[in-house]
Amino acid sequence: MSQNVKGDMAETVKAAERKNKRSGLAFAMVPVAMLGLAYASVPLYRMFCQATGYGGTPQRVSAAPQVTSDRTVEVLFDANTGGGIPWKFEPVQRRQEVRLGEQTMAFFRATNTSNHRITGTATFNVDPPAAAIHFNKIACFCFTEQTLEPGQTVEMPVTYFIDPELATDKDSRTIGVVVLSYTFFEKTGGTLASDRAPGSRGKGT
Repeated sequence: MSQNVKGDMAETVKAAERKNKRSGLAFAMVPVAMLGLAYASVPLYRMFCQATGYGGTPQRVSAAPQVTSDRTVEVLFDANTGGGIPWKFEPVQRRQEVRLGEQTMAFFRATNTSNHRITGTATFNVDPPAAAIHFNKIACFCFTEQTLEPGQTVEMPVTYFIDPELATDKDSRTIGVVVLSYTFFEKTGGTLASDRAPGSRGKGT
């Protein structure tokens, strides 16, 4: 076999090896890229839910409309704890009768029953889900972390309104009762907050 042929064959083999290495690297990067997208999708999904009401997530707005309706809806309040957080958590009021478009404030009460400081974060949802797109929060303790000292009790406000469009939306116009539910979890893996969130009313014990 001539030297030229041998040289061509060697170059072909090297080219194939380089191509295989590039292909292997590309395939290896696929899981990394998918993992990155998974992490990025969490805040994006949360933003999507808050913007659309998807999955029973209330929307977040800056102000209530100037128009109210004579139509009323009963809002029930539900409070839960998850992940073993040693807090007593409950709504101060169990229900409110509100007019559509009317800005309303409700309070929830949390007590740290442990012997150490705990920082918690609250998740929330609205039921039935068809009402979530019309349930709007202006201010809420769930937007920030809450830190309680041992034995400390705080009353935390949520300011909200229900859009008058609930009465005309074909998916929600028959709804007469809406449930606003919160669940507190202990924050782990991060630095504890040193101060209570602004707007909380504290009662030291």
